[in-house]
Amino acid sequence: MASADGEAGFTLLEIIVALVVLGVLFATLSQGVRFGFASWGRQDQALRTGEGLSAVDRTLRRLVEQMDPGSERDGATLAGRAHAMAFMAPLPSGAGTGAVAPAADMRLRVQDGRLLLSWLPHRHAVRVGPVPAPQTTMLMDGIAGIDLGYWSDASRQWSTTWTGNTLPDLVRIRLLFGEHDPRHWPDIVEAPARAQVPG
Repeated sequence: MASADGEAGFTLLEIIVALVVLGVLFATLSQGVRFGFASWGRQDQALRTGEGLSAVDRTLRRLVEQMDPGSERDGATLAGRAHAMAFMAPLPSGAGTGAVAPAADMRLRVQDGRLLLSWLPHRHAVRVGPVPAPQTTMLMDGIAGIDLGYWSDASRQWSTTWTGNTLPDLVRIRLLFGEHDPRHWPDIVEAPARAQVPG
């Protein structure tokens, strides 16, 4: 539209339309930026969660692989239940040092939403005096529970309990998370590597 002195200008309607278009563009850009930051945050959380689960996975696999069947005089060294197990294995502190790590009596369980590993040095002799308090390490927080299974090649089936003087051929550990917890991890299935030695 031309003004009274002949110069070109914008009508009020054109200015309003231009402002509306700019507002829509800014709103779209703002939504895109917020979506990008939210996606980055979710990806970062997923990576950190995955790293934590990977570390727990490696720890549990190593514990099962290094389970000590003991000897005939030790008797049963694994008491396996559906949601907890007590077993004998080398202490992790000896790993990578070249030294033989001392054996420990360990217990894996979930208590108050925490995956706990407790241990005491294993004694072949009868313990005299009170049993000392075990050392306990939290492997993971915010966990609903664990399901354990024990595979026997002889029976060709999984069992929720294990007793006897031999180790199972496979141990399965399933980490359970809450209903609204986005975390998920495949079953951990590992074979104990050692066989019982006589005497």
